[in-house]
Amino acid sequence: MKTLREVKIGDTVKVLKLHGEGPVRRRIMDMGVTKGAEVYVRKVAPLGDPIEITVRGYELSIRKADAEMIEIE
Repeated sequence: MKTLREVKIGDTVKVLKLHGEGPVRRRIMDMGVTKGAEVYVRKVAPLGDPIEITVRGYELSIRKADAEMIEIE
């Protein structure tokens, strides 16, 4: 299983599945990160947290822990 946390800067990937449950999973989905969405990794902070991505035409910063819940192809 490959997650969003493992993607290099400048790569575009497709979301396969969201792991996790409850409010955390709901929050990620509300931000537009859903199955089939294309995600472009723009930047990663020096210590790896947060990760800045572009999804559905807007920029978004997510934590490493949240990125690990997003399975990609």
